[in-house]
Amino acid sequence: MSSHRPKKCVIIYNPEAGKLKARGSDRLERARRILTEAGYETILAPTCGPGAAVALAREWVAHAADLIVAAGGDGTINEVVEGVVRSAVPVGILPAGTANVLASETGMSCNLDTAARELLTYTPERISVGRLDFNNGSPGSRHFLLMAGIGLDARIIYNLSAPLKANLGKVAYWIAAFSLMGRRLEEFSVTIDDRSCRCSFALVSKVRNYGGDLEIARNTSLFDDQFEVVLFQGQNSVRYVQYFLGVLLNRLQGMEGVVILRARKLHLSPVRDTRVYMQVDGEYAGHLPGSVELVKDAITLLLPPLYRRRVRPSGSRPNPI
Repeated sequence: MSSHRPKKCVIIYNPEAGKLKARGSDRLERARRILTEAGYETILAPTCGPGAAVALAREWVAHAADLIVAAGGDGTINEVVEGVVRSAVPVGILPAGTANVLASETGMSCNLDTAARELLTYTPERISVGRLDFNNGSPGSRHFLLMAGIGLDARIIYNLSAPLKANLGKVAYWIAAFSLMGRRLEEFSVTIDDRSCRCSFALVSKVRNYGGDLEIARNTSLFDDQFEVVLFQGQNSVRYVQYFLGVLLNRLQGMEGVVILRARKLHLSPVRDTRVYMQVDGEYAGHLPGSVELVKDAITLLLPPLYRRRVRPSGSRPNPI
């Protein structure tokens, strides 16, 4: 009798993800069938709330899964990455969320049937991730695949109404952002090596795509061994109208009040006795003080072969702070 076992694949999915609420079970069943026909023993594993995907991913790593697929938005993907980090089990993606930043960044299809078929042609790539460490009494750390945001955008995410997000999708973020117009923003200090800068929004990114529609960090990729760090200075939120136009017109480089550099580790601390929030991959993570550090050789991610050919290693030199 042959001892060969079929390859084991588990699809960890968020039943509340935008594309899975309406007839989501039908879509996932078709994706499961596609992977099964390709030779995988495929299991569907639903999450039951925030953090559940982390525990599920760790459990299936321990049970020797050959492939773990995250079906949901960038938040679900983030949790699965947290559960597999430092392991050899590859991670595949079935985009089903609101923004789908990773899919937009890499050229993955957002149609679940197409994504499942194309997943079988993707290349396993060993890549780095970021790690957010807390220095404020909060336990542990958080890893991220795409980006960390400190200050303005994390404040928007922290205050975002869950029902509003569920009903309006990305529009809810714009509504929350415009509600801050005219308000004074919290400032914090970013320290890299022996250089410091005060700002009200810092983006620490491994991807060019931001929120599915914009590009803020334009010279980075998942293959880089450094973050691209974009710092926006100023307490007046009205100033961000100018910054927003700079993003749209690709004129951030050299703009007054904007610093763009590259780093592997940053230390972050509030300037005053106010709470400054942090987000990772679009999900609220905690508040300052803290630090962000690159973790090399962290996960194996299945990526479209065209993505590696399309992106180029960044040779950007950091601006002085």
